Amino acid sequence: MSERVQAAAEAGHVRPGHEIDTGRLGNYLRTTIAGFPAAYRLRQFEGGQSNPTYLIEAGGRAFVLRKKPPGHLLPSAHQIEREYRIMSALQETEVPVPRLFGLCEDAGIVGTPFYVMQRVEGRIFRDTRLPQLEARDREGIYLSMASTLGRLHEVDWKASGLSDFGRPDDYVRRQVERWSKQYKASVRQPIPEMDRLMEWLPRNMPDEVAPTIVHGDYRLENLIFSSTGAGVVAVLDWELATLGNPFCDLAHNAMKYRLPAAVTSVGGLADVDIAASGIPSEARYLDAYCRATGRDLIPNWDYYLAFALFRCAAILQGVHARALDGNASSAQALHVGAMAVPVARAAWSQAAKFG
Repeated sequence: MSERVQAAAEAGHVRPGHEIDTGRLGNYLRTTIAGFPAAYRLRQFEGGQSNPTYLIEAGGRAFVLRKKPPGHLLPSAHQIEREYRIMSALQETEVPVPRLFGLCEDAGIVGTPFYVMQRVEGRIFRDTRLPQLEARDREGIYLSMASTLGRLHEVDWKASGLSDFGRPDDYVRRQVERWSKQYKASVRQPIPEMDRLMEWLPRNMPDEVAPTIVHGDYRLENLIFSSTGAGVVAVLDWELATLGNPFCDLAHNAMKYRLPAAVTSVGGLADVDIAASGIPSEARYLDAYCRATGRDLIPNWDYYLAFALFRCAAILQGVHARALDGNASSAQALHVGAMAVPVARAAWSQAAKFG
């Protein structure tokens, strides 16, 4: 993959079953975007996004449309309205998000509710090892990722109108219960470490901390970086955003340091020579986050890492179960799902370090 990834480079033909009435959409866009032309081009982004995403090219300008998928949907799934709301709330903050052009809840336009936002130019990196960059350039990317997350966690969510955006209290307990339930529902062959973790995590839960906005899936490939520098110019994919414990967000983002490259297709860092790679160590990464938030340290870090790895293993177990049942969305699902075992072992090993 090229170092510089433009949105257009990943957009192709609209997939069967995801077609949109371009005439009806064009009429809507002309009423909401000043100067939108009569003729435009619509393409769909590649990949497995839960919410289909399209590139709109019109008169030298480019926009992104993100919609709910077709078919019957669970009430709590694919909540693009929440994505739109959180990005709207962040427009005037130090957290970089795309400019928004409107939310349409009328399913009669494209078949489901959707929103339109600015197409942000820049670079997207899929592999956490950043193999396409020189060692001297990797550090800046990582430190920018850490400080941007810190700025998100410093946003005054009450002043931003997000007081009812989630249930901020007892966040960790509810998350442990949720992912324990998910794991139990998908387990085919028990993983002893997961059974131990489901007992250990509730017993060792740290005291609550002041809640913040939580992205929910803050990772390298959900960020767009400057085309010429290391700065983050947009944070994407807010579907899982809520209010809760910021250290869960940070641990989800930093667990790559504890995972080997074989665990995921994007590559963990546990078997990478960090010093030679130019990627900052986990300690330096956390320090960049702390500087952005005015903290001195991350309390109970081993617990949060153990939970993040436990959550990852539960998700992988679900992938494995769907592969065994023959209804997985990816041909690689069986291999990916099998990684639940080493991730669970890593989680239990991390738990053992908790004082």
